Amino acid sequence: MNYRTLGKTGEKVSVLGFGCMRLPVIDGNMKDINVPDAIQMIRHAVDQGVNYIDTAYTYHEGHCEGVVAKALKDGYREKVFIATKLPVWNVNKHEDMAKLLDEQLNNLEINCLDFYLVHSLNRKYWTKLKDLGLLDFLRMAKEKRKVKHLGFSFHDEFDVFKEIIDSFPWTFCQIQYNYLDESFQAGRKGLEYAAKQGLGIVIMEPLRGGVLANGLADGAKQVIEESSIKMKPAELALRWIWDHPEVGVVLSGMTEMDQVIANTQYAAYSDKPLGTEEKKVIDSIQRIYQEKRLINCTACKYCMPCPSGVDISQCFEYYNRAYMLDNVKAARFWYNRISKASNCTQCGHCETHCPQNIAIIEKLKDVKELFETKDEVQGPASSSKRH
Repeated sequence: MNYRTLGKTGEKVSVLGFGCMRLPVIDGNMKDINVPDAIQMIRHAVDQGVNYIDTAYTYHEGHCEGVVAKALKDGYREKVFIATKLPVWNVNKHEDMAKLLDEQLNNLEINCLDFYLVHSLNRKYWTKLKDLGLLDFLRMAKEKRKVKHLGFSFHDEFDVFKEIIDSFPWTFCQIQYNYLDESFQAGRKGLEYAAKQGLGIVIMEPLRGGVLANGLADGAKQVIEESSIKMKPAELALRWIWDHPEVGVVLSGMTEMDQVIANTQYAAYSDKPLGTEEKKVIDSIQRIYQEKRLINCTACKYCMPCPSGVDISQCFEYYNRAYMLDNVKAARFWYNRISKASNCTQCGHCETHCPQNIAIIEKLKDVKELFETKDEVQGPASSSKRH
């Protein structure tokens, strides 16, 4: 296993972290974790050198932290760093934050967390939590030695990401990043900005929910198969992220022991730069997916602000990604977190400013048709075969 220093935390973390969002379950019931298998997988990863275990209050509908505690008995706790997250959607008043942290410490059977993140921050939750005294709570948790390092995970645009970083002395952050998400959410700009500020960087969704491991489009698979590289798609995707020196640890949500074995093997090559041929393959795959986008929006935001509050570029981004990744369910989940296309009053203000000459009003109708008039589905898509 290779290790990197996680920014200003100063901690030496394994380049591969065990994400506990997708532990094995019984009969598809997310609450019913297959505890013996989960323990075996986590301990095998630790035996192979993984020392960063990532969980959250809401994972497996509230049952994950307790299983992590069981897995880390028998001396395993001393070998790892534990990271968990404050569930922002469960916070309605200032006192909730301290109560939740104490509950999480109890779940994990520890007195102090190595890494504590504010979970899934976006503009809406950031504004709400600041008003409820989030930053005072975080300082208190650190002063009382209930947490060692403070950070946040993130799902919004770069300007929000930058605002959050600049508002508090965080020591690390967690962002979604992979070779299809260079310009999505915080993206490469966020990666570079966080690194410049000295923050340790934790990467989530390195395989795009399994798409980059076993769900590649046919053309993308063919590119790999016809190339001279000797890598499986999952290894190629992970190696692409490890090729970024700014990255500290890459989380993989592993569901099967075979995935643990494979990923720990791939991690042994994390310090080996990608070659010219591997980079060409990734460039080709990126082009294949870009060609599946239906709206030619560059997110320049000249159309913003919308007088009716529609988040136009984000509406188009999720619409494009629904088709690009062939996953309306996951795109709808994120779309439901923004100001929707149905708020459009057809005033036309946006169209007079669009340098791409997009028929924004008509395209927003398409977005509404896809995400708002079909059967609603709760939560992003899940698969037992994801990494």
